[in-house]
Amino acid sequence: MTTLPTYRWRLAPDGYATRRQLRARGLRPGGQQVAAQLERPRRRRGPLVAYLYRVDLALPVRPMTPGRWAALAKANAARRVCPACRRDAGYVIPAHLGTCVPCAYPDHSNAPRSS
Repeated sequence: MTTLPTYRWRLAPDGYATRRQLRARGLRPGGQQVAAQLERPRRRRGPLVAYLYRVDLALPVRPMTPGRWAALAKANAARRVCPACRRDAGYVIPAHLGTCVPCAYPDHSNAPRSS
């Protein structure tokens, strides 16, 4: 069993990237194993760990197909429908409310105010 090379936060050598950094470059890990890790120390808890992948082994991100676009649009549309009144709210229903704002606050005097 081999251990992963561990680097301090912001001190990883060139050629390694996190998943988010790969995605920003239009790449994906492509099935490769984690090559190294970063550790960021914290005072009262264990260190934060970020896994690194080799950039030279990364593959391009797969393009969106028409079927994937349709599935994404359907999923986003479902997030806009209120389960109580079954209407399209015109926005994504807040998870903490579970319903659209008019259904969650039928009396306007109890509605939260935005400052």
